[in-house]
Amino acid sequence: MAKAKKNLQLIPAGTSDSHQQNAQLTPVAVETGVREKRALYRAVRRGSELKEKGELLTKVHLVNKLNFTNFQNGTILINLAHTKYDRAIILHAKPQPCDGDQLDCLWVEDSGISEKLKSYRFESFYVTDGKKLLMVEPELLDLDHHGIRFKLPDTCFEVGSRAMTRHSCEGVSVQLIQHSSVFQGVLLDFNAISLRVELKTAASQTFQWINPESIVSILVSDGPETIYSGECRIIRQTWGQKTRKYVLEPLKQEIQRFQHKEFRSDRQEVNPSPDIYFIHPFTKKMVSLKVIDISGCGYSVEEDEINAMLLPGMIIPVVKLRFASSTTINCRAQVVYRKICDAGKKGLWVKCGFVILDMALEDNVRLLSLLQQADHKYSYICNDVDLDELWDFFFETGFIYPEKYVYIETNKAHIKETYKKLYTQNPKIARHFIFQEKGRIMGHMAMVRFFENGWLIHHHAARKSALNKAGLIVLKQIGRFINDSYRLNSTHMDYIVIYYRPDNKFPSRVFGGAAKNIKNPKLCSFDAFAYLNIAKISDHELKLTEPWRLTQTQSEDLLDLDSFYESESGGLMLKALDLGPEMRGRDELSAEYQRLGFKKEKHLFSLRKGDLLKAVILVNITDIGLNLSNLTNSVNVMVLDSDSLSRDILLRMLSTLAEKLRLDNLTVMLYPTSYADDQFIPYEKVYNLWVMSIQHIDYYFRYLERLMRFI
Repeated sequence: MAKAKKNLQLIPAGTSDSHQQNAQLTPVAVETGVREKRALYRAVRRGSELKEKGELLTKVHLVNKLNFTNFQNGTILINLAHTKYDRAIILHAKPQPCDGDQLDCLWVEDSGISEKLKSYRFESFYVTDGKKLLMVEPELLDLDHHGIRFKLPDTCFEVGSRAMTRHSCEGVSVQLIQHSSVFQGVLLDFNAISLRVELKTAASQTFQWINPESIVSILVSDGPETIYSGECRIIRQTWGQKTRKYVLEPLKQEIQRFQHKEFRSDRQEVNPSPDIYFIHPFTKKMVSLKVIDISGCGYSVEEDEINAMLLPGMIIPVVKLRFASSTTINCRAQVVYRKICDAGKKGLWVKCGFVILDMALEDNVRLLSLLQQADHKYSYICNDVDLDELWDFFFETGFIYPEKYVYIETNKAHIKETYKKLYTQNPKIARHFIFQEKGRIMGHMAMVRFFENGWLIHHHAARKSALNKAGLIVLKQIGRFINDSYRLNSTHMDYIVIYYRPDNKFPSRVFGGAAKNIKNPKLCSFDAFAYLNIAKISDHELKLTEPWRLTQTQSEDLLDLDSFYESESGGLMLKALDLGPEMRGRDELSAEYQRLGFKKEKHLFSLRKGDLLKAVILVNITDIGLNLSNLTNSVNVMVLDSDSLSRDILLRMLSTLAEKLRLDNLTVMLYPTSYADDQFIPYEKVYNLWVMSIQHIDYYFRYLERLMRFI
């Protein structure tokens, strides 16, 4: 028989259980681990007793297990008893392919085998399956220093249940950190409550630096990616100068991944419930688990207590959520808790919670569409829309009123094309929310990512009906979407921005009321702009002259603007509109618009009198109709010195700007409105720019919850 690789630890059969437990106080190098060693010891010592309690299995079952072990390049355990003393040894052997009657096995390591065989006789062998042992008492046919041959019996016994399965790992690196000392190693195996690592010392290190009575921190990595980190206590260790093995117990069974929220995402039990599939980052093997409940932010799954392999804090780079409709949604997720649950007679099981760290925008929409539809059958997110029905809805609800239609009529063909792309191609930059009953749109609201880290909500309208309150329903839809999505890096959602007219009662009560109720402009603010339209302003006769000049905005200008705004308002407008000094020159979003077939340009200018800054001008140029009030296609003038910037100079500046950017008609937004009043500049209306910091969105939901009681 051929040579093989390795002997199992010798186990003295004459050692008592109490002595065995005490021996663990002294670290011992045991390749199979302490739990495995004890299980094997008990099985060997109590073979006859376990046979009586064990489950009787057929030869067919045994042969299948043996062939599977061969297929996996595994080993079985050969139990040999001393011919004179009450002592036994366990040796590893590799089973060869078996056809059902005879089994040949090769020793894993043949060094010293001949000497052992002179003093030991064969008793039985064991097949492990990770949880239990199969105890087999065959007829011995041959035994030498190469291997062993049996005639298999008709039956065997399943004995020696393990508390928890340990899972072997592959290619997983570990760093153990304690008191600024960092030790490198690998993860050998683990279960849901402990990890076994092998560490090696560097040239200038000693294991004496590791205090087994103090807490250690570990980082587990798969290549460049950290997939687990946490604080652990050392349960046991082996001795060694250069290499040691440590069994570590994580201290936490629950982690707080994000800041605590009062208004959490709604968990739903979807029927039929989806399953998750992922490659375990430690074992590199496929895992499939049933989902118990799910929200847009996370989900919980059911795991077998004995086979548990999810540790709180573990990151799963790719998880596939698969629904019965064959819909598959991918996400990056992290385990945040595990709880032992009692199912009565069915035994213990584990509930594990996942939080979604990130997912593609299209997957985010698909998931939230499924969940909102399951919660309310008439609620839709980014669904296919009958555009004729949508335009009819806009006109009937008065969202497109006569004055607005006169303004947009000349560009109606272009606007129709823009909306066709927005509502039928589901671009990443846009979301729409519709309450639709019997094919008829009852309520509508939309949002567009118009800033690097902010989304603009617009187009809120509803048919008048006291029965369905469609306007409130779509408002709740968009609120739930924001609450479920803002933590995802892919959404770029730090701020929510809304323009509304103060004379419009509903948004004034909802959004303006929220800002007044919160009473902290660093959390939620609104600022008033004077709105006017100027047609054909470009005029060669109407130009800026010295000492006035229009220049590119510098970082110092944005610092001055920030100081002015802080004294004027102290709100969030500049942060939301990407007018902070750190955002100068950044415009990745315009490239994204272009890639999706849309137009977006952002220009920043400074108006100076000599060297003195008088105003900062933000020019946004987009497809006509992206916002039907043209707020996304406008010139925003923020005046720092109202006294010296006359109406005439403003018009000259706008004319120069129109010629420079080749603009025919200008939608102009003046801030602050007091400047327009002081300079007697006629304007059509006032728009409030409302900004909410998503980090503090609970304040808005708290206000809205109270308000809904009275609407």
